Amino acid sequence: QPRVHGEEIPVNLKFVLEGMEESGSEGLEKLVNDEKDGFLKDVDFVCISDNYWLGKNKPCLTYGLRGIAYFFLTVKCSVKDLHSGVYGGSVHEAMTDLLHVMSSLVNSQGEIQVAGINEMVARVTEAEKEVYPKLDFDHVDLRNEVGAKKLIHEDKVKTLMQRWRFPSLSLHGVEGAFYEPGCKTVIPAKVVGKFSIRLVPDMKLELVEKYVLEHVNKVFATLNSANEINCSLEHGVRSWVADFQNAHFQAAKLALQEVFQVEPDFTREGGSIPTALYFDEALNKSVLLLPMGACDDSAHSQNEKLDKKNYFSGMEVFVQYFNQVAKIPRN
Repeated sequence: QPRVHGEEIPVNLKFVLEGMEESGSEGLEKLVNDEKDGFLKDVDFVCISDNYWLGKNKPCLTYGLRGIAYFFLTVKCSVKDLHSGVYGGSVHEAMTDLLHVMSSLVNSQGEIQVAGINEMVARVTEAEKEVYPKLDFDHVDLRNEVGAKKLIHEDKVKTLMQRWRFPSLSLHGVEGAFYEPGCKTVIPAKVVGKFSIRLVPDMKLELVEKYVLEHVNKVFATLNSANEINCSLEHGVRSWVADFQNAHFQAAKLALQEVFQVEPDFTREGGSIPTALYFDEALNKSVLLLPMGACDDSAHSQNEKLDKKNYFSGMEVFVQYFNQVAKIPRN
């Protein structure tokens, strides 16, 4: 029998290990659905530990995630790369068209310019408004962490809502363009711009795709360009929000209180973790996110880390979490 601190583990555990979260979790949704009446049949609760605290010292439990719609925007102007000294000024350049269209998607204040996107967003309730001011978060710390001179919103509540509660559109890069050091006078034959929209309730993925394609085609039509353009949705996942008042979340809350001697914050995340939505929809069971990382762990960046204190305290948290979950009556 597996043991924790010399005691038998009071719950049965099943592990699903997934290594493709950063590339859209392809195949995982089908696997979860295929196994809902097999390997996952008797699961009562789902716990995912794949995110971060809001700050550096206070633990939290996460009950909401933004979704994502990731797009490729391709513009082609010729059958091969061209020399700007020979062809510059005589052809419609793919890069020029691409930058024009991509710059029309969002303005410098982070406001999405695609018609119909913001109109889908669920209204903020009075109950929600009461949650944000109580959270252990300082927007100045965030500004200092990223090294920015100024945030778009120099306000705690507005900053959190923009990160969690409202959609955002980010431009990620251009494939096919010259990016190495030095000078090169090439006109790329084809360039692919990459951008994504973070989704929130009640945004529908199919409508987001429809509105983006309409916007791209409308803007491109104004350029009077002879180039070929194509915009495609590469992958997408809806947002996820859980009920943090249920017995599962309250058990995890007691576990964190036992280890850290403080009541955790209930938070949402601006990122997307498709597994949460897949398990929620396939199993119809309570899913929670139990983060172990701190806000300054530099996720997906240089010198990514996990503090040793969080690592060792995290072991204690799971001991207490298993014990608390075991006390929940089975329906």
